[in-house]
Amino acid sequence: MSRDDEYSESLEEFLARIARWYETDHEGFRTLYDAAVAHVVPMPADTPDEVRCDWKNRNIRFLCDFFREWYHWESSPNNGLNYIEKFSWLNYENDYGMVFVTRGPGYRMTADFTNLQGRWMDSPESKELIKKWVTELGPKRMADYRIEDWPNFNAFFTRELVDGARPIDAKDDNSVVVASADCVINMIVDELTDTTPIPVKTVTMNIRQLLADSPYTNRFLGGTAVSCVLLPDSYHWYHAPVGGEVVESRDDIGGQYYGMRNFPELLNRGNVGYGYDYSLFSNFRRGYVIIRTRYQDAQGDPDGEGYVGLVPVGLNSIGSVNFVEKFRRGASSTPVPVEKGEKVGNFQYGGSLNILLFEPGRFPALQLLQGQRIGVLEQLARTAKLFTGPYHSHSPHRPLAP
Repeated sequence: MSRDDEYSESLEEFLARIARWYETDHEGFRTLYDAAVAHVVPMPADTPDEVRCDWKNRNIRFLCDFFREWYHWESSPNNGLNYIEKFSWLNYENDYGMVFVTRGPGYRMTADFTNLQGRWMDSPESKELIKKWVTELGPKRMADYRIEDWPNFNAFFTRELVDGARPIDAKDDNSVVVASADCVINMIVDELTDTTPIPVKTVTMNIRQLLADSPYTNRFLGGTAVSCVLLPDSYHWYHAPVGGEVVESRDDIGGQYYGMRNFPELLNRGNVGYGYDYSLFSNFRRGYVIIRTRYQDAQGDPDGEGYVGLVPVGLNSIGSVNFVEKFRRGASSTPVPVEKGEKVGNFQYGGSLNILLFEPGRFPALQLLQGQRIGVLEQLARTAKLFTGPYHSHSPHRPLAP
């Protein structure tokens, strides 16, 4: 392995590397970057100033300065996505930009920078950032968590709940599906397809790619997928939506770090993820858990067994999904018991979501009982940063050609 294939040890080494790659056109780095910035698509006119970044014909110094500023920027709950969104304008509706950040040396650049960010957030120096987050989250929201002397920011980001903070509904009834995480939830597609991403209800999903050709893929063909988008300031563990046995799991499926053609549309006018093209998530870093569950019908009689899939997807700024040891398994392993609501894993800092998969006809709609939570009345600052955005223009989400 050459030195260029290893992660940088410091920001300065990283910046020197991409500057050298540009100067020498290492594996076409300069060619691809220049093409990307030459074909940048204008941002919508009413894009807020705090997420604007004009990449049009920007040189390598601009790219290096952007990474330097991003690395030293102190994130907070209400602006945690700003730099991700600024970077996304490089490939917004731009095939050349998509190729640059998802292939070859441009992909390795995003992986290297993501690793540097993760190392810093694992360092003792990152503890100073915790204070800002705790202050902005406020005592009401922090009351859900165990207060500890967190050694670094990532330890805080994956903080633990206090006992009883998330009671599991119908603990012993596996016909009742519970949320896998603190999330904004959307039905995204039913009638899931096999290898052809056929548009359904404005979105597509290639289920076989999403599950990396798992032998259980066919169970979900024609079924339903549900999007559970985790926001940056929320609880970042994910849990089993039903109880039963984990018959297969993987937490090591590689993929790209950046390269969402229209990232701003993911945060879409108060309905996160609605109408978004989820087919691209089969290309991001992810894992999956397949749960075999047994449940009863309304008369209490067994209705056979069924399968439910949980697919954690690490988006921008996340290099992996982290499963607890119990579920770091493979297809040939002995099934492992899992309780409804049991921890499966967590995400460290960045953007993320869970996709829940159901067999045909088993999960036709979101169904709530009177008195159950359907949402919260938000603070305006959080709403403005994480939910609304009139500048988010709808556009045809064209897939990147292979």
